[in-house]
This record gives sequence, structure tokens and C-alpha cells, in this order.
Amino acid sequence: MSKNLVIVESPAKAKTIEGYLGKDYKVASSYGHVRDLPKGDKAIDINNRFKPTYEVTADKKEVIKQLKGLVKDADTIFLASDDDREGEAISWHLKEVLKLKDENTKRIVFREITKNAITKAIQNPRNIDIDLVNAQQARRILDRLVGFELSPILWKKIKTGLSAGRVQSVAVRLIVEREREIEKFNSKSSYKITAIFDVKGKSLSAELPKKFETREEAEAFLKKCLGADFKIENLETKPGKKSPAPPFTTSTLQQEASRKLYFSVAQTMSVAQKLYEAGKITYMRTDSVNLSEDAMQSAKNEINSAYGPDFHQARKFTTKTEGAQEAHEAIRPTDFSKHEISGDRNEQRLYELIWKRAIASQMADAKLEKTIATIGISTTPEKLVASGEVIKFEGFLKVYLESTDDEPEDEESENKGLLPPLNVGQLLDLIEMKGRETFSRPAPRYTEASLVKKLEEMGIGRPSTYAPTISTIQKRDYVVKESKEGTERKYVEMKISKGQYSKTEKTEITGADKNKLFPTNMAMVVNDFLVEHFPNVIDYSFTAKVEKEFDDIAHGGQDWQDMIGNFYGKFHKRVEETANVARADVNSSRDLGIDPKSGKNVIARLGRFGPLVQIGDQEDEDKQFASMKKGQFIENITLEEALELFKLPRDLGLFEDKKMVVGVGKFGPYIRHDNKFVSLKKDQDPLGITEEEAIQLILEKREADEKKHIKTFEENPEIQILNGRWGPYIKFGKDNFKIPKGKEAESLTYDETLKIIESQPVKKTGRFTKKKV
Repeated sequence: MSKNLVIVESPAKAKTIEGYLGKDYKVASSYGHVRDLPKGDKAIDINNRFKPTYEVTADKKEVIKQLKGLVKDADTIFLASDDDREGEAISWHLKEVLKLKDENTKRIVFREITKNAITKAIQNPRNIDIDLVNAQQARRILDRLVGFELSPILWKKIKTGLSAGRVQSVAVRLIVEREREIEKFNSKSSYKITAIFDVKGKSLSAELPKKFETREEAEAFLKKCLGADFKIENLETKPGKKSPAPPFTTSTLQQEASRKLYFSVAQTMSVAQKLYEAGKITYMRTDSVNLSEDAMQSAKNEINSAYGPDFHQARKFTTKTEGAQEAHEAIRPTDFSKHEISGDRNEQRLYELIWKRAIASQMADAKLEKTIATIGISTTPEKLVASGEVIKFEGFLKVYLESTDDEPEDEESENKGLLPPLNVGQLLDLIEMKGRETFSRPAPRYTEASLVKKLEEMGIGRPSTYAPTISTIQKRDYVVKESKEGTERKYVEMKISKGQYSKTEKTEITGADKNKLFPTNMAMVVNDFLVEHFPNVIDYSFTAKVEKEFDDIAHGGQDWQDMIGNFYGKFHKRVEETANVARADVNSSRDLGIDPKSGKNVIARLGRFGPLVQIGDQEDEDKQFASMKKGQFIENITLEEALELFKLPRDLGLFEDKKMVVGVGKFGPYIRHDNKFVSLKKDQDPLGITEEEAIQLILEKREADEKKHIKTFEENPEIQILNGRWGPYIKFGKDNFKIPKGKEAESLTYDETLKIIESQPVKKTGRFTKKKV
């Protein structure tokens, strides 16, 4: 029997740690938090200084029972949850629930799961840090109070089932305001001049350092250059350098994994958690860029061994984020000598990214040489400029270069390579000179990663809150992550070549977006309501100030109950005042004008199932409705766009003696035929689709469904064997079941299928149960 019991949060972490400790240690898992505030208004005693009542969650009662049995048989209990506020709170809750005594309970912390770190932690135990616990309690209680009091207000004034939150509502506000900024943006055109010269068989690209505001100015300049001589007037060579980025924090890892690996924020954290629990990287929730002395020495040894001593440069980075804990480390590999790891593909890719970033942070600057050539034009005092860059010493670039969210304005703005050999006074042969119309662009829509960056810059949220916040606003249907096809735009290109001037009108695609965050109509209505009635709660600087107060509590500088009291008094008063606001006063509808056919009002508003347009007032018994299309907003839909929607649903004709109807629903445009629904393709317009195209879609859907279906059973038609994205599976009712390896889907009997269903648990309301057939 083990004398020592170590309790961690996750089974994977427990398994790794157990491998480092001897037979005198038993490692068990609490499977995360064991207690929480119960639902309802009894969780927080507002009149008793916000005293919380915690209860063991239903799915943890069995876990606590098992842990109590292990505690009874142990001499010493080590609470080894994560080294942050959340982890400290888990340890405190465990101590309370398991009724652990101070004399045989020790708190240990580590930022990496290695034998050395675990041994060192056990040799240096401490007590539970109640200040960290109180900071976590303050966040949990404050967020519960805000959600508990705000959500019912939204249900009464806007729509049942809505929710609001201190950080989530601020994140939604950022996305709503960016969308409105894009909508109001007026793009201005200007003209950029570029030229290509032939230098002894090699091409040299150059550009005019300024843009022309009008087409006439650009045209006049180009015509002035017809027949001109072009000569190198000056050559300037400057040494330059590039320095590496610091190792990853939670925020920068989420951003870079999004740019380079196309991971969502939640996916990055899930994969990083697995790497941490397997002992491959340090703790993945951190806002520090610091590396320990041991880590720096380990990185140095690896750089000297793999690349040579010239590539090493020791660097100490300091964190600019307020409230960052420098005692913690950045995210890094636990063993720099491991360039690659075993694991699934995503784990390998994320590990490689972390390894490269951390190792590059301890490498020498890249040394560059930049050459700038100034080109004179005989017919005008304007000068063209050509620049090129050559790497003289790779340094950290041998391993890694950080990506950015900024998109180049055009291809010619990207990095330029080495210039061909040039001399001052050298005449150049012009191949062509262009004047191209370019357009100013609004700030881009947020990606998940750029939203994290913005929240961090504003001091809103902390490493543990970014991923849950971004998941929550999408789950609650305030924000959708999607791609948007661009629209065609005309632009003018003027050119001189071989002594001739020409002008052509071309087209380009503008406004295309990939995996960006778009607000829903609901987000806009709720945001405007909160901004008007609860400006404090979703004020950017106020939200950042609250984060600093949590930090003060964590450092023992403020009483958590006083901090909540200061907030709650003003907040609750506002809730009471807002209860008197009439539902009709909430800005969730808009008059668009008059329908020319009926003479009735046309209104855009939020309906029970989403945004819609309506012909006729609320009292009108014959009012008509039409759902808005994806991307249409109550606040800017036009009367013409609204009336177009009433052309749907429309009959397309008969197929197999049954009607085909095209319409727009919750999931986009569709064709309904024989009580079945078929989605239109992305490039198909529901108002323009033909009868032949609709029949083709129906037939394609049938063929796909036939390929999907493998088998059904007469004994119970509800049980089906189907082909899915990841291979064959069993479907019974609303539940899916895996087919064990070695079993052929086509040859499964009814009895074999029943056994598979009965052997696999089904997740029901957070708990696993067996499926009854």
C-alpha cells in the first residue's frame, strides 16, 4: 500500500507522473474541478459578503468517493494540480471536500512534467496559496453574478435563452464594431507606378515611392516617361539585422498555430494540453516569455551541437503584458534535444512549432545587406527606387520566422530578393511601366487568433480565458466563423511598353474572407442593448481594470469581497432600472419603407427563429414573412433586398410528379422535393436556379445517400449501418457507434450489431450510460 498519495487533475497527467515516482507513491486524478457553484440563486449569499455555497458536481461524486478511500490509506497527500489560479482553486476544493488535515497535506507545483521537476516539487512543498484561490473565486463569483442578473433581462427584453458575460460580451462588442466599421468604410482609389527593366538578361523591378490620387496624374506621368532615358543615379548598401521573436506565451502560440497550422484556438489548447500531460512541453497557460537558466543552457547545448557556436546568442526576454508572472516560464520543450516526437500528426506539428520558436529565441540575429538603387528619369525630376535584400548570415532564420496577420497589399509589396549587378551611371532598358489602380481597405475582420491578440493588448482576459471565451461566443450563436466569397471589382491599368501607351479595364475579386468571425443579427441587437443600458459591464477599460483587480487579489493586495462589493452595488442598481425598459424600446426592428404592391409597411426584425423581413404591421392579420439570407443584417438591409426575399419560396416545377420548391432556411438555400431537403451549392442563387439544375442536385443527393447506406435490419429498421466521413459506423436513433477493428460492416448480423451497441456507452447530459435496445 502506498504511503503517499499524489492528486492531479487529469488521468493522462497522472499516468506520466506515476512513471517517474516509485512504488511508495500512488497518483490519482480528480478529473478537473470537483466542486462548483450550483445553479439557481442560492449559490451566492449577496447579503453575507457574497459568501459562496459550493457543491460536488453530480459527475464527480464517484470520483470523490474513490479519492476518500485512497486518502484513508495514505500518510501524506500531495495536491499537484496546475500552477495557476484555476489549479490552486482545484487543490483548495479537494482539501475542503476530502477534509484533509494541514499536518499531512502538501501543495506541490511544477511547470513541466519531467522526473527532475516532479522530484524537485516533492522536495519543496508549500501550503495552498489562499490569495490565488480568492482571485479565482472572485472571477467565478463576479462572472456568475453578471450572467445571473443580466441574462433574465435579455430574456425579457429581447429573446428567451440569451446569455451575457463580462468577457464574452466585450469580445462580441469588438466583432460587432469591426463589422460596422467595414460596412461604413468608403474605399478610395489611388494609382501605383511600377516598372520592370532588363539588365543584361536579368529583370530589375522598381517603383515610384509615392502614389497618384487621380487617373489623370498617373496617365500624365506615364506619358511623360515615353521615350525617356533611365539611369542608375545612386546605389546605397546598408547592413541590417533581424532578431528572433520571444518563445511562446498562450496568446502567441494560439496566434501562430492559427497562421501556420490553421488550428482553431480551442484545437491549439487541446493539442498543447496533450503535449504537456505527456511531459513533452512546459505548462501551456502562461503570459510569460521568460526561460529558466536550465532551459537556456539546454537550448545553448542543442544550438552548438546542431548548428555551431556562431548560431547561439543567449537572450532574456521580458513580458510587456501587465500582470504577467515572470516567475513562470514561456511554453517550451522539456527536452531541446528532441527535435521531433511521437504522437498524432497535430501533436507532432504543434511540438515542432514550439521547439522551433523556443530554440530560435536563443539564436543569433540574422545579418542582412540591403541595397537601394535610385533610378533617374530624363523627362521628369521624379525618381524610381529598386531595393533588394540578401542574407549574409542566417542566424535564427535557419530555424524559424514568425508569421504576421497583415496581408501584403499586392504581390509586388512582398519581400524582394537580390538585385542584379548595377553601377552608378548605368543606363537601363525599360521593358514596361505600369500605373495600376489600387484601393484602400478597411481593417480586416477578426480571426480567432487576431481576436485573442486584441483582447490581450487591451488587458482583457488572461491565458486561461481566451479559448473558452471564443468557444462560448460561437456556441451561443453571437458569432459565426465562416468564409465569404468576394465580389468582382473593376480597376484600371495603364501601361507603356515598346514606346506605346495603352489603357485597359480589368477585374479583380475583392472582399473575400476565409475563416473570419462575423457577428449575427442577435449579436448586434444584444450588443446595442448592453452598450446603452450596461455601459460599464462591456466598457473595454473597465473590463481591463477588473482583470487588474483580480491580479491584485492574487498578490494579496485587495480583499476579494470588497472588490465584488464595489462592482455589484452599481451593477445591481442598473439591473433594477433596466427592468422598467419596455420591450418595444429595444432596437431589434427597423422600418424599411412601403411595399409598392400592397402599400403596407416593410419591417426588418428579429423573429423567434432568426432575422426576418415582414410586410404588414404586427396587428395585420395578413402579414407576410421571409427569412433573411446569410450575411444580411437588420440594420442595413435595403427595401429592395427585402422585397427580393418575398420571391422565395418559389415553385420550380414538377419532378417525378412531385413539386420542387426552392427556399432559404436556417442552414441556407435549399430545394424541397418529396419532403426531402437538398442544399444548393455555394455558387447557386436560389432566385436564379433552373429546373434542370434542381433535378441534377436531387439526383446527386440520392446517389450520395445510396453510397452512404450499407445495411438496415428488418428486426429493427431504426438500426442502420452507414458510411461516414471516417468509415462505416452503426446508427441507432440519434446515437452513433463505432464498428470494432476486424469487423466487416457489410457482413455484420443483427445480433452482432446489438452486442456492439450494448457494449458502448452513450453520452447523456454529461454522463455516460449504456444504450438500451
